[in-house]
Amino acid sequence: MDGVNVEVTPLPGIGVRKDFVLRNGRRIGVVTHRDGQLELIVSKSDDPDACAASLPLTADEAGALANLLGAPQLVAQLVEEQRDLPGINTRQLPILSGTPYDGRTLGDTAMRTRTGASVVAVMRAGQVTPSPTPDFTFTGGDLLVAVGTAEGLDAAAKILKNG
Repeated sequence: MDGVNVEVTPLPGIGVRKDFVLRNGRRIGVVTHRDGQLELIVSKSDDPDACAASLPLTADEAGALANLLGAPQLVAQLVEEQRDLPGINTRQLPILSGTPYDGRTLGDTAMRTRTGASVVAVMRAGQVTPSPTPDFTFTGGDLLVAVGTAEGLDAAAKILKNG
């Protein structure tokens, strides 16, 4: 991350705090407890060392939050790279739990053949898998980053939702 200094602070008997200073002076970060529990923390505006809010997160919730925060940057980067390519669009497509491709592979979608759209990355729990192979198995909560025409991406969204 350019311009952001993440500080790592051991918390004896508790775990580790990783946080950074926001532009407004507040601190935001995560406490990873020794037992694996995660906690999102935000400091008070008038005292960066005092906690104003603390939200416990499950691993799934932390992953979903990471996807929400990370996917827009990835999409923005791809959009910028394709700015001079008319007709090429980039879109985030979710894999929702219980939909037809939850637990199935990218190859099962036949996405490129059916729509002309290509899945260029998958975000899962804040981790990016670039250029997923046809045997990449989707799971509910994944965010796919796809590139194609507007029509192709609309068709891809329908396929992922309805099969």
